[in-house]
Formats: sequence, C-alpha cells, structure tokens
Amino acid sequence: MPEASPRGRFIWHELMTTDPDSAVPFYKKVVGWNVQSWEPDPTYRLWTMGDSPMGGLMPLPEHAQRMGTPPYWLPYVAVPDVDATVRQATSLGARTYVEPRDIPVGRFAVLADPQGATFALYKPAVGQPPTSDDAGLADFSWHELATTNWRAAWDFYHALFGWEKTEAMDMGAAGIYQMYRRGAGGPTLGGMYDKSAEMPAPPHWLCYVTVPSADKAATTVKRLGGRVIYGPADVPGGGRIAQCLDPQGAMFAVHATAAAPARSARKTTKANKTKASKRTKRTVKKATAKARVSAKKKRRR
Repeated sequence: MPEASPRGRFIWHELMTTDPDSAVPFYKKVVGWNVQSWEPDPTYRLWTMGDSPMGGLMPLPEHAQRMGTPPYWLPYVAVPDVDATVRQATSLGARTYVEPRDIPVGRFAVLADPQGATFALYKPAVGQPPTSDDAGLADFSWHELATTNWRAAWDFYHALFGWEKTEAMDMGAAGIYQMYRRGAGGPTLGGMYDKSAEMPAPPHWLCYVTVPSADKAATTVKRLGGRVIYGPADVPGGGRIAQCLDPQGAMFAVHATAAAPARSARKTTKANKTKASKRTKRTVKKATAKARVSAKKKRRR
C-alpha cells in the first residue's frame, strides 16, 4: 500500500539551474515531462506527466552561483521529523545548507553529507497524496552516490534513513559498488561507490529517470546541446542506460526497460506493479555497477 511519508524513500527531485526557461523544452523532449507553474511561488515550477507532479524546477540561487555551484538535481528523502533528522545528521558530520522550514506542501531542509554530497529532507504536509515505490515511465527509479568514502557514507545514511545493504559488486581496481534498499525486504533504491581521484566532480547523487528508449533520449540530449558521458549501453535483462549532462551542466541519467509501465496504464493490480518494479530495479542495479569503470573514464574528457 502507498505510504504518506515513508522513511528513507526518495520522494521528490528538483532541478536547480541557471536557465530554467531553457531547461523546460530540453527535458520535455528528452523525458516527456510537461511543466506548470506553482501558485505559492511564481519562480518555482513543477515537472508533470499527465496529472502527476514528477519534480520541481527553480533558478539556482545567486549565492550558490557565486560560490561556483553548478546546476544540479537535488533528491529529497522522506523522513517523519525534519528537525530531528537535521539534528541527527549534523551530529554525524553533515552540514546544513537550508535550515528546516515550512512550505505549503510540507517541511524540508537541505544538507550536505560528511563527504559533501547534497541532498534534502522532506516531510509532506497532512493531506498530501501518498507515494509508492512503483516506477513507471518518467519516474525517477535509481539513485547513485559517487563519493570519496562509500563506507563512511553508508554508515551515515544507514543511521539517518535505516537503509539496508543488498548486493555488492566487486569492480576490481574501481572498488566496490554497494547497493541498498529501504528497510528489510524493501525495494532496492540505488548504489554507492568511491569515485576515482581523476573524476572532476565532487561527491554527488546521480538520479536515473525511466524513458521509453535510452538511445532516442541520448540522441535528443546531444541534438539539444547536452552531452552523453556514458552510453547508451546494453544492460542485463534487455534494457539500456545513458548518463548525461543537460546544456546547463546538470547531471542526470536515463534508463529504458520493457518492465516500466506507462503512467496511463499504472492502475494495474498490485502484483503486476510489484513484479514490473522488481524487474526494473534488477536491470538498473546490474547495469550501473558494470558501467562504473567506463563511465569514470568518459567523465574526465
């Protein structure tokens, strides 16, 4: 059953960019999202698919630009108490970028983990629609942490969100790719690994969104001025992935698999949705781990 505020679920995704107006047609053509204004704040817009909000879009704050922060996707993780989680996170070595504050749809805060990767906490307000782990087309379905010490990062996130380890892949000289899930028996959410010293990007979260065709999405990315830094590449199970930069420099990834249901057809039985979601997760977790070595080399270009 859907849960209103499940601890440890990636519940929202927000693009902070230097050119929101240019980002709209780019992601509309690459992913298929539409956009609509958000009445409480005219500078904030919502990515939508049909009647469903998929994420947010806003200008990268000027103070962040002055500090040299590039455009990026910010993942939000659900917690039952934002303030208590911020206190716990800071006691574990995190930094607070945005103190807990209320917005019309809930309460949130923005943090950096002890290695520097930025993420946000969110508790939806009472009455907000429940969320689900099922991932369909245009949904974010995999979350990957590139960091300087994945074991230390793991201890941090495990304490904060209760995540549990699942499979670990030995990538040889590239180290371990550790996958994780939301609680015992929950769905696999993503993976984490140590980035190479040559990788120019600081520790960061990479969010994957499901598309009908990774090849078409990658071609569109390049045609519209973005970059494909890895792929498109085959993955076990018949799917494909590509890791990309949008024209403003925000990093994101796409994956395509026949297991992902169209949003218009998502009112299926719970059993069918669960089966499709598990196939999708298995495909991506195998693919992203195998892509690490090649992807690191291409990011240095």
